[in-house]
Amino acid sequence: MLTVWPLTGIPEITVGTDLVEVIATALDGSAEPLRDGDILVVTSKIVSKAEGRFVEADDREDAITAETVRVVATRTSESGHVTRIVENRLGIVSAAAGVDASNTPEGTVLLLPVDPDASARAIAEGLRERLGVGVGVLVSDTLGRAWRDGQTDHAIGAGGVHVFEDLRGTTDAQGRPLHVTLPCVADELCAAADLVKGKATGLPVAVVRGRGDLVGPLDLPGARIIPRTGPRDMFRLGADEAYAEGYAAGSAAAAGGRSNTTSTK
Repeated sequence: MLTVWPLTGIPEITVGTDLVEVIATALDGSAEPLRDGDILVVTSKIVSKAEGRFVEADDREDAITAETVRVVATRTSESGHVTRIVENRLGIVSAAAGVDASNTPEGTVLLLPVDPDASARAIAEGLRERLGVGVGVLVSDTLGRAWRDGQTDHAIGAGGVHVFEDLRGTTDAQGRPLHVTLPCVADELCAAADLVKGKATGLPVAVVRGRGDLVGPLDLPGARIIPRTGPRDMFRLGADEAYAEGYAAGSAAAAGGRSNTTSTK
């Protein structure tokens, strides 16, 4: 049975806050102590705040540009609002490169952690040492999804947790072999945790119990392996952008052909 509950007692996080200490203290006051195999899902925002990922930015768009590795699509709404879907330096494709301007000091924005996997491992290691239980940690962020409205939480960092459950090579209930089934359980757990954390409830940490089989050594591959980038990315551009790129390439090829024809006359 899977059980998920929010961890209460987490104070406002500021630069330099020891998240291991804060979480452990909240757990000391909790009616339910952690057990081996429990997984904590920690909202990336408090990790970023503790790590001092604030940057001065009068214009959030400038900060988005600075964090962007590749533009996937840009759309302007009827109201004039511009949405940019981009790949950021972590390989994550999302709106606004993960730059957050909500609940930050005036004139600043908050960036994602430098290395969410390292952050998750540090929290997991600290809690294991302090509490003496084998727990895993996921760092979550809210992302949209291609072809579907709305957002869900996804894993952007993992420490001591298998991010995939590899079912390839096994069989289904009818005995048929599974060739490509690879559930991203880290994303599924983060989405489940968000059901109890919420977005404006001041509950940035949740505990998931019932999937201890996913908890393992701290050196397990992190969430950085989840994004599909490079040659495996089948949706490198938005539809309009792909059309424009193809049209420009076709026009250039046609112009080159005409130029070659002219030069041989």
